[in-house]
Amino acid sequence: PRAARASPETPARRSRASTAPQGEEAARELFGGEGARGERRRERRRGRMADLDDLEDLGGALAADGARVTRELPPVVRMRARAGSGAAKPAQSGVEDVEDDPVRASDSFGDATSDSAAATFVSRMSERDTDAPSRSPSIPGRGVVHVKTFGCSHNVSDSEFMAGQLGAYGYELSDDPDAADVWVVNTCTVKNPSQSAMNTTIAKAKGAGKRLVVAGCVPQGDKNARELEGLSVLGVTQIDRIVEVVERTLEGHAVRLLEKKALPSLDLPKVRRNRHVEILPLSTGCLGACTYCKTKHARGELGSYAPEALAARVATAVAEGVTEIWLSSEDTGAYGIDLGTDVTRLFRDLVKELPEDGSCMLRLGMTNPPYILAHLPAVAEAMKHPSVYAFLHVPVQAGSDSVLDAMRREYTVGEFETVCDYLLANVPDITIATDIICGFPGETEEDWNATMSLCRKYDFREVHISQFYPRPGTPAARMKRVDTKEVKRRSRELTAYVESYSPHAHLLNTTQRVWVTDVAKDGVSLVGHTKSYEQVLLRLDVDDENAKTKTSRKELLARHPLMGRSATVRITEVARWHAVGEILEVWDKQATRQPAPASAAAAMAKTSASKRSAQTNPHRGLTTGEAARASAALALENATKLKAQRRIDRVSLIALFGVIVGVLGLAFAVALAWLERAKEKRGGV
Repeated sequence: PRAARASPETPARRSRASTAPQGEEAARELFGGEGARGERRRERRRGRMADLDDLEDLGGALAADGARVTRELPPVVRMRARAGSGAAKPAQSGVEDVEDDPVRASDSFGDATSDSAAATFVSRMSERDTDAPSRSPSIPGRGVVHVKTFGCSHNVSDSEFMAGQLGAYGYELSDDPDAADVWVVNTCTVKNPSQSAMNTTIAKAKGAGKRLVVAGCVPQGDKNARELEGLSVLGVTQIDRIVEVVERTLEGHAVRLLEKKALPSLDLPKVRRNRHVEILPLSTGCLGACTYCKTKHARGELGSYAPEALAARVATAVAEGVTEIWLSSEDTGAYGIDLGTDVTRLFRDLVKELPEDGSCMLRLGMTNPPYILAHLPAVAEAMKHPSVYAFLHVPVQAGSDSVLDAMRREYTVGEFETVCDYLLANVPDITIATDIICGFPGETEEDWNATMSLCRKYDFREVHISQFYPRPGTPAARMKRVDTKEVKRRSRELTAYVESYSPHAHLLNTTQRVWVTDVAKDGVSLVGHTKSYEQVLLRLDVDDENAKTKTSRKELLARHPLMGRSATVRITEVARWHAVGEILEVWDKQATRQPAPASAAAAMAKTSASKRSAQTNPHRGLTTGEAARASAALALENATKLKAQRRIDRVSLIALFGVIVGVLGLAFAVALAWLERAKEKRGGV
């Protein structure tokens, strides 16, 4: 196990203690109480910080890409290595993304582009990082961190923010867990397999003598879990304090930061898993009360980011050159209800920030039927925009109203069909993805047949199939379960059907524009997506003698000039989960995109309303259906106000034009009168 990082006191260190940074009161609160023991800890801390002559305030630093890092870390961890010795985007990102389902991961459709067991982040190192001195584990910010992520794209985004802060503070991020001093494990609680995978990872880390920080939904939703005993844990809204927690953990302490607070700022440093994809969290939590859901215990009630903050983050990501922006949320359709706004305004604001050349595509996030039902015209209009994928993930979970009622989903099968029918009729070639839970407690054979009929009716291009797992503390865990063998049979039946048809057959021999963002699992193809977010593999020759292994070939493909660009391709083959394309033309990408406005950083740092009280959030406590209707009413009210304002603006413009014409006419009349008088005077003379 790693030894405690505090160095022994020396007279030289004590003599330099006066140079310690500010924030001492915060340090006293975090690192020790009153008394001799706490004083000794503070002295050691001051001695360690005093030796850091080459550190500077993060608030005035530049990231590796030259982007300004404007947000300061908390006072205790406000010091970082200078640009030459540690940057925000280090050589090895070390952030792993693990899908817990072999078929599809919720909110991650199409992610067959990376190894399901461990999709590592793309390494990025600036030229100035190549001269960085070796990191010593004896001082803050000098250590190796390995980050591993389980779960949805929201969790991936959280890991990206945590990795960014650690890299900005000076830590080295490594893909190799054996080389790391500490593991940061970002967890998922949605299903039993994901939590079991977390337990396996924790056991491996302990067996290897590694320090551990467990973050995400498991500690937040089940803080007394036996597996977390004696470990440092970090809540879902505390990711902006990851540096503090890693520091203390490397010193041998166990830190618990689980208190719910305002959402972390969107201007935190970030290391993207895929440098071509920005994952943008819109909110946390939801307004639902599903009987099987454990995530609600962790993420809590709906808390949305301000629209200005999200638009600023999109503008920043576009300026940084990303090719795709994924909107991520527990329920995109519910966005903004707690702020008195809705997704219709959000979509308008975000689309305005996309480049006009179509080089960056926006992907909408998962939304439950009640909310999408309330905003169907606006969502359909958004997906018809040339820079928005015609793709939507709408989980139905079951095709039986009685099962949906037991799940407390608060919509009917008929309402879900209304959503599908409207979108299929109004959005050309849309891809609708959905989720199915097999064997929910009380599900009869008749109920299951209704679910199969629904799937046969729509032949969804993407289906996430999951067996029912009773999550501790949820109402469904107390319900009488369907026999395990029957649950597995139903899962196999649906899987066999979903794999029996070819939803991409219509693409064969057509010409499509695709946006290329990743390397395929086969290690020999790049992955692009059509406007409908259908996956297209592009098989390229890598003429390099060193490309003899799958790993080296994948690394060469990751650096291929086509990555991050779009191309026109002809579809030559189709399979169940993808098509194969032949490149006809590569689209030129703007050499430089417009930089994000100077106001973007301030907008991203705007405080969210995640901790609004019931008095200021009138929708808290409403059922999903009631909140959806309230959201629809609010959207209609906002649209009516917008139309009224536009009418007023038009009338005002007409009135202003009339005034200007009148003034000009008066001036002309005065000029004529003056000329007449002047003429009369000359005639009189």
